[in-house]
Amino acid sequence: QVQLVESGGGLVQAGGSLRLSCAASASIWSINDMRWYRQAPGKQREMVATITSTGRTNYAESVKGRFTISRDSALKLVYLQMNNLKPDDTAVYYCGAEAAQSRFSAWVDYWGQGIQVTVSS
Repeated sequence: QVQLVESGGGLVQAGGSLRLSCAASASIWSINDMRWYRQAPGKQREMVATITSTGRTNYAESVKGRFTISRDSALKLVYLQMNNLKPDDTAVYYCGAEAAQSRFSAWVDYWGQGIQVTVSS
């Protein structure tokens, strides 16, 4: 059973910082891209940041210069450092990964349950 578990969310004032973490289960054999998405109330889920297995990153325009995605491939972890948070960053944040459970398995997109980030003004 593949699992992605997010942690580190919470309530923070505007201008503050949070660091989200996502741990992939040990049953995963290999991971390609890892990503963070978010969904605000009444809005569609949107990409926040992605990182490839080689460390290439991509960010939504709205978070460039404020958020940093990183990963520890050996430990199957991905992080999202969020600085200078704004009320518009309030959303449920989801961790995702393209992963395979063995060398013979198909590559599948997995998602975590999501974690709430609330930024007060």
